[in-house]
Amino acid sequence: MNPLPALVLLPLMGGVLAWVAGRMRAPINPSTSWWVVLATLSVETLILGMVTFAHRAHAGPWLEHFFMPWIPAMGIAVRLDMDGLSLSLIWLSLILCFLCVFLATRQVTAHAGAFHFLFLATLAGIIGTFLATDLFVFFFFWELMLVPMFVLIAAWGHEDRQRAAMKFFMFTQGSGLLMLLSILGLVMAHDRLTGVLTFDIFTLAQTPLSPALSMLLMLGFFTAFAVKLPVVPVHVWLPDAHTQAPTAASVLLAGILLKTGGYGMIRFNVMLFPDATSRFAPIAMGLGVAGILYGAWLSCAQDDVKRLIAYSSISHMGFVLLGIFSGSAMGMQGAIMQMLAHGLGTAALFVIAGAIQDRLHTRDMNRIGGLWAAMPRLSGTGLFFAVASLGMPGLGNFTGEFLVLLATWHVSPATATLAAIGLVPAAIYALRMVNRIFLAAPRAGLPSLEDFPVRHMAVLGCIMTFLIVLGLYPQPFRTFSAPSPLSVTASQEDHTP
Repeated sequence: MNPLPALVLLPLMGGVLAWVAGRMRAPINPSTSWWVVLATLSVETLILGMVTFAHRAHAGPWLEHFFMPWIPAMGIAVRLDMDGLSLSLIWLSLILCFLCVFLATRQVTAHAGAFHFLFLATLAGIIGTFLATDLFVFFFFWELMLVPMFVLIAAWGHEDRQRAAMKFFMFTQGSGLLMLLSILGLVMAHDRLTGVLTFDIFTLAQTPLSPALSMLLMLGFFTAFAVKLPVVPVHVWLPDAHTQAPTAASVLLAGILLKTGGYGMIRFNVMLFPDATSRFAPIAMGLGVAGILYGAWLSCAQDDVKRLIAYSSISHMGFVLLGIFSGSAMGMQGAIMQMLAHGLGTAALFVIAGAIQDRLHTRDMNRIGGLWAAMPRLSGTGLFFAVASLGMPGLGNFTGEFLVLLATWHVSPATATLAAIGLVPAAIYALRMVNRIFLAAPRAGLPSLEDFPVRHMAVLGCIMTFLIVLGLYPQPFRTFSAPSPLSVTASQEDHTP
């Protein structure tokens, strides 16, 4: 049995079981749906581990392939392909989903079954996005992951959740429609030239396009991915969505959904339209620098801890944009390393922020303060991930940022200098957050607080270990996560399901 469709379908089936378990009455345990989610993720991890470590008879840059005709008259097929880039991002997705399951989702008591169904449905859309190499199927999964995330924010979010969810949906859905127009434009251009109607990315990558049409189609893809990354000025949905989302949804948003934007730029912008991407690179790199400086500057002005982390994500994703459009393998590797490190570190920060809000019922750093004495374990982990966020050498963020800056320097020393300046306010907002939340004098009337239990520390300890390994021994991950070229077509392999 081919593992790729199983990776996509298993979360959906597990989500349905979790929903059914959540709706059943006694004697079913109220936490049954949580156990269903845990079992689903465990089986998913087992399948992914088999794909990762299996020794296939053939050697090639594409690890697994699946092909099944869907709508032959329109050239649409369920085509899934896995390379190192998609494999590494799926591993990141599963690690962060375990983080959510152990530290966030068990506290959901209202309609837990529905929550867990939407949680796993979002994961299914994300994994499908990372695997789909038929553009119609890719768009289907791209839209699939938006709807359950919209409901998670709107139904389980905080005080202003409805407005935040609507803003998230309008920006992502609107930009997705522009991408759909570009997909249709590329398909029709190929059909006009060859008489073959297909949505296969490997075939479409060979389509000769005029410079103007190539740029126009590339911009449609870029807009959708720029909104999701996000890129300034189409970032305005992100701070509200992160702030109002429940903890598990914040982790999914920051840790995984933003990475679908970076993945799309690598897989589609750079590989489908290399010439147009090269011509657009100076503008994209300028937007990346603007995001680095803008996000870091606004992070320094925030009092809401979740909003601070959200704006810091805009700054960190600016490095991803810079690396992708630097035009070098080193910059691409740095962007991928930055996506992996940011996913781990920022997800952990949102878990810590959610734990603080659950205990103190506030996100305002002016009303928190002095948690080190009352919650030393939570404070210690918060300090570690804040230091990782500012780019401390020896941790994963530093590796990604250093590679991106070095690659950018070879292209434009001025651009690299401006991007490096963004690391200064990063240190300011990270240390300011640590001082105000953990190291300041305890606030008067601070209630007795429960610190992170040992099981929570074990989970966060694993995330810390991953970040340290990414920082101290990044070479295996640089090799492992490299994207495969579209010129090496998976059609050379056996497509038998």
